[in-house]
Amino acid sequence: MTKVPVPFSEPRPRPSALDLVSLKSAGRRIVMVTAYDATGARLAESAGVDVILVGDSAGTTMLGHASTVPVTMDEMLVLTAAVCRGTHQVVVVADMPFGSYQPSNRMAIANAVRLTKDAGASAVKIEGAGPAVARARAIIGSGIPVVGHLGLTPQAASLAGSFKAAGRRASEARRIVQDAVDLERAGCCALVLEAVPPPVSARVTAALRIPTIGIGAGAACDGQVLVWHDLLGLTGGRLPRFVKQYAALGEQTVAALEAYAREVRSGTFPGTEHTYAMPEEERRAFEGDAV
Repeated sequence: MTKVPVPFSEPRPRPSALDLVSLKSAGRRIVMVTAYDATGARLAESAGVDVILVGDSAGTTMLGHASTVPVTMDEMLVLTAAVCRGTHQVVVVADMPFGSYQPSNRMAIANAVRLTKDAGASAVKIEGAGPAVARARAIIGSGIPVVGHLGLTPQAASLAGSFKAAGRRASEARRIVQDAVDLERAGCCALVLEAVPPPVSARVTAALRIPTIGIGAGAACDGQVLVWHDLLGLTGGRLPRFVKQYAALGEQTVAALEAYAREVRSGTFPGTEHTYAMPEEERRAFEGDAV
């Protein structure tokens, strides 16, 4: 009997970061969340998020640092590759860590290539304007999509030792609007606005063709992003005012671990249902070997 060849089916390609512009044009709100490993990424994709940001916030949430500044390119490569392996149908944006793009356009391009070619990211994200506009333009010129980030920029804030909302003064607000326009002109495909007053983010959103993704920037933005650990209730200590916790997984995790510890110490875990049976004849033969 002749076998009918099964037609080859190409896997559906990962959406392009450039598609985010069409979501804004269609008036569809964009959902972004951070994730740092394959499991978290898979769950986020299953929930239907549009974009996963592999944030250098992993420095504080996953790696135990006091800020994002110590995060290295090698660490971001490992985290980004894990997220990409765990997903197929979401845009993956990788943060470029501090020191990976600031020194020169050449370094910025080389490290952006590593995050996209080697780790699989759809786009990279850089913070700030000024010299960062030139870095964005250079990376985009090499064929790699870039997401900008204005307002409170954690890398700069960590070095300055001051985490404050940006754009509260009219002069600063006007600067943010102009910086946003400059980043769009450089070719950025989206813009994160962090800790920016709503009137400012509304002005930026209206001025741009590319989507704005807010975090502490009000509802006028085209989308929102929250950190995985914050929204799931895994973060300890004082949280920023813009965080909404949608679960209390930290408390549930501690309770589960306490129950596990109690059962191990009392001898009730593991039970017979958690073990593997041995055929009776094999058991007798084995026990007959005992001296």
